[in-house]
Amino acid sequence: MQNRILKQIKRAQKQGGKLFCAFVTLGYPSLPFTEKLIEKIARAGADMIELGFPFSDPLADGPTIQFSSEAALRRGVQFKDAFALVKRLRRKGCEIPIIFFGYLNPIYHYGIERFSAKIKEAGFDGLIVPDLLPEEEKPLSRACRLQGLYQIYLVAPTTETKRVRLIARKSQGFVYYVSLRGVTGARKALADDIRKNLSRIRPLIKKPILIGFGISSPEHAKALGALSDGIIVGSAIVEKIRKSGGRAEPVAGFVKQMARALKGKV
Repeated sequence: MQNRILKQIKRAQKQGGKLFCAFVTLGYPSLPFTEKLIEKIARAGADMIELGFPFSDPLADGPTIQFSSEAALRRGVQFKDAFALVKRLRRKGCEIPIIFFGYLNPIYHYGIERFSAKIKEAGFDGLIVPDLLPEEEKPLSRACRLQGLYQIYLVAPTTETKRVRLIARKSQGFVYYVSLRGVTGARKALADDIRKNLSRIRPLIKKPILIGFGISSPEHAKALGALSDGIIVGSAIVEKIRKSGGRAEPVAGFVKQMARALKGKV
């Protein structure tokens, strides 16, 4: 079966559209909420889901996602919960691509080959491990290749040209462009060097480029849609979850606004 990430990319390219990837933290504020929310935001216009596995010492996550991860960890969220949740979604007919976002330490301790087999069996389509360098990823890369899972890598504003080429070659499906220096978190204003940096890296990357970090409003979504193949929104969604009072509808409404702005429907 063709990887769902690739299928979604091909669909967007055929239709001349942009890709909206929504990040949610597994188990925040609860596992049933996460499951219900994924179903709702899939219907609200998200093209892909980045499912964040909570970790105590994150490298790239800002205060908002750290808060959600700490809350999920206090509830005892484990890998088995991620596997079971995605399995249930697939059984219910949810076919949106789901990307595992997590750090290397838990994967390493669980066992790389065991982990890769389990997330494939559950119905995940790929993974993002921000603290795994492309030069050091051979065991995980081999395991993912055997399972047909995509590994997606990040390019930062400070990434040198030689390394951009390496990441462009290694990243599967798309390349994740980090729009600012620092950690995740919704910002009032976008970085002023995004256009310049994208013009530098675009000739080096043949795959779609999705922009993440700091995107918090429909205006941001519209502006970045004009510069890229899509966006990834995390902290702004997690903040909506925090303020939702346990209701998924306001979060799905925000996702719908962002997706429509990105795709030129407002």
